[in-house]
Amino acid sequence: MSFRRFLRATGSRSLSAKPRDEDIEDECAGEVTVHPESHKPTCVWDAMKNRSSTVCRVVQPINPDIPIPEGYTRFVCISDTFSRTSHMAKIPEGDILIHAGNFSNIGLPREVVAFNAFLGQLPHRHKVVIAGNHEVTFDRQLMTEQSSHVFMSFATALQEVKQEDWKHIPSLLTNCTYLEDAEVNIMGFRIYGSPWQPEFCDWAFNLPRGQPLLDKWNLIPAGIDVLVTHGPPLGHGDLTTSKERAGCVELLTTIQRRVKPKYHIFGHIHEGYGVTTDNKTTFINASICTVNYSPSNKPIVFDLPTPKVPNMEAETSV
Repeated sequence: MSFRRFLRATGSRSLSAKPRDEDIEDECAGEVTVHPESHKPTCVWDAMKNRSSTVCRVVQPINPDIPIPEGYTRFVCISDTFSRTSHMAKIPEGDILIHAGNFSNIGLPREVVAFNAFLGQLPHRHKVVIAGNHEVTFDRQLMTEQSSHVFMSFATALQEVKQEDWKHIPSLLTNCTYLEDAEVNIMGFRIYGSPWQPEFCDWAFNLPRGQPLLDKWNLIPAGIDVLVTHGPPLGHGDLTTSKERAGCVELLTTIQRRVKPKYHIFGHIHEGYGVTTDNKTTFINASICTVNYSPSNKPIVFDLPTPKVPNMEAETSV
């Protein structure tokens, strides 16, 4: 989330019964279109809550100190650390570390180098990272146009970027797999990462709600095991301090109707930290920083049965 506070922006049926909204949705499973009130996420969620098919149940995270069960892989999830990794809680041990974006303040080369060094010190065998709205230098369109308010608010700091080729800043992340609208196969798990979120104060990877964002979600392959986005879906980990919903309607629809991942990891809305489920996908808001930018939230872990992979060479592929 930005330095600025978020602004408001199945049962049976008889043959003679009139179809309910959820029945129609079931018949159209897999088909994702833009909701007519996509730009009003709070209103959409309020309407969805009244349907018997809508589930949003809070889940207690597992204790990271519990040993990893035999035959399982442990994922460790963090997000929104804002160059404050030296002040956060200890990172639990695990096999795959996932960072869901906003690892820096504005994506300066020195911030990226420091974050990469931090990753290099961690014992996790695999690390997956995506960008967030604060990784300004990772957004090529934003850097090319330089019309965002960010270039006024942080003009002095961003001047140092002009002296370097900002197009290569993502390559500074040598101690992880960086995903931007891309999939990686790690230890037999299909993991997909995307940095996009609904427009918010003209930061990085912002897109208008509706079709522009849906176009990005349409790139996500069905059957992904772990989906990583920076922003939350509607209704899960997206409630702001103003009691408004900030999640993306089309992202939730894409997850529930087409992609159906086992886990969805994200951040962005700091006050939405925690774990929920719709009884099919588990949603994790892994924001480490609170709404006041204190890195006091703990990393969240989960375990999945380890798939059988043909050989070690095929263990990691993009």
